[in-house]
Amino acid sequence: MTHDTDVLVVGSGPAGGSAALLLATYGVRTTLITKYGWVANTPRAHITNQRTMEVLRDLGIQAEAEAQGTPQHLMGDTVMCTSLAGEEIGRIRTWGTGDASATEYGAASPCGMIDLPQTYLEPILVSRAAERGAKVRFDTEFLSLHQDDDGVTATVLDRVRGETQTIRARYLIGADGGRSLVAEQLGLPVAGRTGKAGSMNIVFEADLNRYVQHRPSILYWVMRPGAETGGIGMGLVRCVRPWHKWLLTWGYDIDQAPPEVDDAAATAIVRDLVGDAELDVAIESTSLWTVNHSYATEYSSGRVFCAGDAVHRHPPSNGLGSNTSIQDSYNLAWKLAMVLRGEADPALLDTYTAERAPVGRQIVDRANLSRDQFLPIFETLGIAGGGDDEAITLGMKALDAPDADGAARRARMAEAIELKNFEFNAHGVEMNQRYESTAVIPDGSPEEVFRQDKELYVQATTRPGARLPHVWLVGAGGHRLSTLDLVGQGRFTLLTGISGAAWIDAAASLPLTVIRIGVDGLRDAYGDWLRAREIEEDGALLVRPDGYIAWRAARLPEDPTAALARAYTSVVRPTSDPR
Repeated sequence: MTHDTDVLVVGSGPAGGSAALLLATYGVRTTLITKYGWVANTPRAHITNQRTMEVLRDLGIQAEAEAQGTPQHLMGDTVMCTSLAGEEIGRIRTWGTGDASATEYGAASPCGMIDLPQTYLEPILVSRAAERGAKVRFDTEFLSLHQDDDGVTATVLDRVRGETQTIRARYLIGADGGRSLVAEQLGLPVAGRTGKAGSMNIVFEADLNRYVQHRPSILYWVMRPGAETGGIGMGLVRCVRPWHKWLLTWGYDIDQAPPEVDDAAATAIVRDLVGDAELDVAIESTSLWTVNHSYATEYSSGRVFCAGDAVHRHPPSNGLGSNTSIQDSYNLAWKLAMVLRGEADPALLDTYTAERAPVGRQIVDRANLSRDQFLPIFETLGIAGGGDDEAITLGMKALDAPDADGAARRARMAEAIELKNFEFNAHGVEMNQRYESTAVIPDGSPEEVFRQDKELYVQATTRPGARLPHVWLVGAGGHRLSTLDLVGQGRFTLLTGISGAAWIDAAASLPLTVIRIGVDGLRDAYGDWLRAREIEEDGALLVRPDGYIAWRAARLPEDPTAALARAYTSVVRPTSDPR
């Protein structure tokens, strides 16, 4: 049967858009469908962390994303208050903007974080995918699928013509969100719980310069009576565009009928959280959503794979949603491309679940725990069970009291706010993923020991299964480039040093690029690679297209040709005999 496309991507969100862009960049015939007439119409996900920026850098669209996003230095003086015009409870420096964390973040990656709402991210991904050859079909709704040994047949509805059609593909990616029909039809096993709480989003325009410009942040957490109903005990005023476009999040009781919020009700909520009864507000939209704690334990079945919210569903705490979704696609796309080109055995695709499902579970658990870690703040104020205006006023008065009880409360409040680093500065959660699968070959070294809290701090290593460490090198003309700039582009790379010339002949028959740091104008001018590489100069690192280390040789082996061939074959053809 003729295939209309090699890969059919269902969904145009961060997972689907990035999958289509990656596959098109790798030269794979790709079709993306979405039932909507355009991309996201509300700025839902927004935090764009360093690892995701590295993916965009590899795709050549980092600068375009940065031009659309709010820069890191405007993201992080996060305030907790009784209203934007009211009293501050405390502040926390977030997203690596603190004096100490800025250095740690800066050392970990060639990229900074930005705030890039979905309404700005998705057009970049989808437009560039189309520009690079992907076919993009809007108003095309996925209905069902049938797969056989040779491919997948999807039945879709052309919503413009009202016609039912079929699309035949070799593989299908379900990136159709938290209510994924693809995941449901596959029967992917899902653990956890859905519908923990209810929340509403209100997108609005208002000039809030006088309340926020002196304390710039993406997030302003507001304690108001009623916010605890079905929520976390705080309302959230979130910047979409500094400092005039905003998204407000407010809880509702999920055990009751969903509220109907008209413009008048939405305006009242906005004015209440801002603390300005006369504020000029223009409501753009309102929407309801539920807080989930669920994750798939399998990400694929046969020739169909799922990515993004289809397989991990959680609150927006930690800003992990779109980041994890894009990184799912980054893990999957190169494997599909190699299999489709006949360069890898289909068994390589089994490593997608093995590598990404543990990450999905981790971020779902972390996001839900971060949501719960507001409780110590409420306990310190004496309103853990909820409170009205009077209770909050009394709690703030007790917090400011010039006596022993006030001092103890202030100490507890400082600890409670410090705990929120696990949500707002969880650098390790974002960057410390370690993969275990047949696409990673352990080198027999002792189990890794994290020197600092592995959720808060990045630990760079060249151990197989880890992301290649970033250090700055000096290239042609004296310009700096990152070690991460040496890898990616959909290809395997072998990194070695000046004395590793023998690896060039060893790799001659393999489809990979050999790069010797220290040769041809590529200098370790700062000595940082010497300190980071954890191998001898004549050793080697086999780096996958996604920047993860598949194998390392601590030093030049007696027969480098045989050793490298065994390693490469073991990764891309795990069912074959590596001897």
